[in-house]
Amino acid sequence: MNQAWIKKVVIGSMFFALITPFMNALSQESVQQYPSKPISIVVNFPVGGGTDILARVLGNGFNDAFGQPAIIENRVGASGNVGAKLVADKAPDGYTLLMVNSSYAINPGVFGSMPFDPKKDLTPIINVAFVPSVIVVPPDSPYKRLSELLAAAKPAKNSISFGSCGNGTPQHLAGATLNLDAKTNMTHVPFGGCGPALRDVLGSQIPMAIITASSAAPHIKSGKLIALGITSAERTVQLPNIPTVAEQGYPGYQINQWHGLLVPAKMPIALQNKIYENILKIVQTPEIKEKLISMGYTPAYDDPTVFGKLVHYDIDRFSSLTKLIGLKSD
Repeated sequence: MNQAWIKKVVIGSMFFALITPFMNALSQESVQQYPSKPISIVVNFPVGGGTDILARVLGNGFNDAFGQPAIIENRVGASGNVGAKLVADKAPDGYTLLMVNSSYAINPGVFGSMPFDPKKDLTPIINVAFVPSVIVVPPDSPYKRLSELLAAAKPAKNSISFGSCGNGTPQHLAGATLNLDAKTNMTHVPFGGCGPALRDVLGSQIPMAIITASSAAPHIKSGKLIALGITSAERTVQLPNIPTVAEQGYPGYQINQWHGLLVPAKMPIALQNKIYENILKIVQTPEIKEKLISMGYTPAYDDPTVFGKLVHYDIDRFSSLTKLIGLKSD
């Protein structure tokens, strides 16, 4: 073996051994000093939407938790891929965070190609809240129970259609999953948001809709809509008397719209933990918890490990589902 090459390897190993403690100390010092300037929260949806509002609620607590303010930046486009790509390309120094909802996990199965790797280029830090969807019908509907509606939707040709908040949304996939689990043939009617779908089911223009529980709750409580089931694994605080779909004969059924923060990949574990702990302080304050619940969210506290598993699980299962139903955006 070449002696010069061996010498280079030995010297290189000695240098690495000497420099590693210095690098670790430098990393620890930078984590201790973090943050020393404002932190950007990139929201990959427009101003005024649920994800944007949630980011701003969290941002209000940054001064107390981090000692630095949050700056909200809305970078929209390609169902959130534009904003996600922007953050994926940033340095993993903790000064750029990404606020997403579960469409982040749906997009890989919908888009033929992605501008980044959703499993490798961004690291989940904390799931701060989720909102389930609810299956609703107008008061004049002949179906007062989920079982009655699904029985009517079993024939290959039937009149049951469901409105959703749009193609590729969690509400669309909640209906598609129900079709598969219940072996029904409901027709999907996509709307340009939950608001239009809500409007048409309130007006009996469509026989049923699957929309966020937060938007439907006031109308359910007033009697203007009848709720047949909640899509989450457990009942929601806002509508405790509405049974889950899983309770009604479909164990394992659950689709939530989660909302969380991600950071560029390769961020030091110590910095990830510091960001998680500070965001957790914000979410756990009584004022923020009360605010989230009043907005229809259920606060969540999933740490990087738990949230990471959830994100990756949803990427895999939604990719399989979108392939099954032939859903593509490009």
